[in-house]
Amino acid sequence: MLTDDENIIDIQFAVQYNLKNAAEYVFNARKPDDIVAQVAATAISEVVGSRQMDFALYEGRAQIATETEKKMQEMLDRYGTGVYVQKVTLQNTQPPEQVQAAFDDAVKASQDRERQKNEGQAYANNVVPLARGMASRLLQEADGYNASVVQRADGDASRFKQVLVEYSKAPGVTRERLYLDMMQSVLGNASKVLIDQKSGNSLLYLPLDQLLKQTQAGSGSPPSADARPPSAPEATVTLEPARGRELPRSRDRGDAR
Repeated sequence: MLTDDENIIDIQFAVQYNLKNAAEYVFNARKPDDIVAQVAATAISEVVGSRQMDFALYEGRAQIATETEKKMQEMLDRYGTGVYVQKVTLQNTQPPEQVQAAFDDAVKASQDRERQKNEGQAYANNVVPLARGMASRLLQEADGYNASVVQRADGDASRFKQVLVEYSKAPGVTRERLYLDMMQSVLGNASKVLIDQKSGNSLLYLPLDQLLKQTQAGSGSPPSADARPPSAPEATVTLEPARGRELPRSRDRGDAR
């Protein structure tokens, strides 16, 4: 048989039929069995000639048999043979023996293509939901971050408005309060000790270890009595203003007198 794409295939098929009108079978046709065989060859040649080779070899065998059966019945009825076609069965469809090896390779390649296509589809079915879930998670995180930033900005704006109202009532007090709050937030965790030298005392004793402990206690939980070191010497800072350095001279002068 010659296909629509100008390829040749070998087809073996069987036709089952019986009589539906004995008078027509006997008187209207000479050698009706030969007529049935010729009609079958003509019908299947017409059907296969309108199909591609791959369709005739693989997925279209059942459809070819059905169309062949229908065309045979139409031709036999038109000839008045009194024959009723029960069923047409395709037993074997294959390319010619000379090109069988090449067609086997083509079939194997087609099967490999379908396998790789199925593997790719399975991989896509696994990756695409993960990517969509990750994208949804990122969108939700972005929405949450956006909401937090907007709310924080609204809160800062509201606080600024409140501070502005208080500042308009008492600018000096508000400036000093803002300055103290800022210095407390900046120097709250610092380990430096600042001393005002304008103090009137000539000597100033600072227990630095106690100050540092108080600073640590303010930033965290207060230390227990057991955590105190057994012997922690107290650090002493002595400030001697300029007038303090003149005292020994006046004392020497008194002794000289």
